[in-house]
Amino acid sequence: MNKDNLNKGFEIELFTGTCGSHVGVSSQIEKLFSNFVKEPDNRNVEYITDPSKDYRILYDSLLQPRKELRKWLKVMDLTIIPSSTLCFPHQNKFQRSDKSNSYHNFIESNYGLSIATSSVHINLGIEELDKLFAAIRLVRCEAPLFLALSASSPFLNGAFTGNHSQRWFQFPKTPFEIPFFLNHNHYINWIEQNINDGTMQNVRHLWSSVRPNGPKRPHSLDRLELRICDFISNIDLLLAITAFLELRVISLFDHLESLDPLSSSKFSLDELKDICDQNELKVSKDSLNAELIHWKDGEKIICKDWIQNLLNDLSISSRSLAMNHFLEPIHKVLKEGNESMKWIDKYKQGLSVEDIMRSAIYNMIKNEEENNLWFK
Repeated sequence: MNKDNLNKGFEIELFTGTCGSHVGVSSQIEKLFSNFVKEPDNRNVEYITDPSKDYRILYDSLLQPRKELRKWLKVMDLTIIPSSTLCFPHQNKFQRSDKSNSYHNFIESNYGLSIATSSVHINLGIEELDKLFAAIRLVRCEAPLFLALSASSPFLNGAFTGNHSQRWFQFPKTPFEIPFFLNHNHYINWIEQNINDGTMQNVRHLWSSVRPNGPKRPHSLDRLELRICDFISNIDLLLAITAFLELRVISLFDHLESLDPLSSSKFSLDELKDICDQNELKVSKDSLNAELIHWKDGEKIICKDWIQNLLNDLSISSRSLAMNHFLEPIHKVLKEGNESMKWIDKYKQGLSVEDIMRSAIYNMIKNEEENNLWFK
């Protein structure tokens, strides 16, 4: 990897179950696998990868925990379900993984099943704080594009919801009003004020499309965390989206004056906040086909056209960093549609959610077994 590449790491949430039901075993998984942790709902489990600049290392660190988990699940007649929502019929009841956890008590009482989702969080290492907050501002403005590429949650409780990302549509963004942070001090003061006011339970209780992260938040920060993406079962696509994000952030660092929304948007930061919220909602509904408002000039643009424009802008830097081939899966999504769009087409043709998920599970396993595509 080029010296200019950033460290990257992932938090991967997974649903477990059968081809027709969600089955909670996260408490057992956490005891058996040191790199997995349980989520508040027992049907959901998470693993975290170590940071690396090298996409080949990242490929293996994403793949191997999944393969090891799958071996154990197979013995239990279970599998990994590649939907970001509870897609199969289920009772409207939270399944607690840890009844003694007070934070989980709060989550269940205040949010219920709306947070029972699976996703991918992409972390980029950025230690220079001014650059970190500039990146958070830009990525917040363009976060809907990453959701559109990853959308994989059109179903809930056995039916089509009408949304391409039901997960992001239902997920409780918290606190309700999140400003564009001007700098580190602004972020620290805002976090501490919200915790003191009780709007946030703790420093982790900032649930937004993107946020700062680090070893001791809010004071010690070293990375950007993109949280908006649905679960991405295809590792090649996940790393393509990561490369797209990394290239965009590197481009920002080379053109801060023209790409930081603080200095290059016609809108105030309060106006930008509303535009971003609208764009996220539109993409949760229609993903790649959504008509969005550009953060820079207010022009309306179709989501997939915006993504294509950015890919064109990044073509020179992607070649100079030897990353252009990493982006191929994104071109395929723009041509063929994302996971949700493909599943919705099948649903409208008469296939059941169970049939669609059975095929998706097969494709996910096949992709893991091939283990030989863009990043090998």
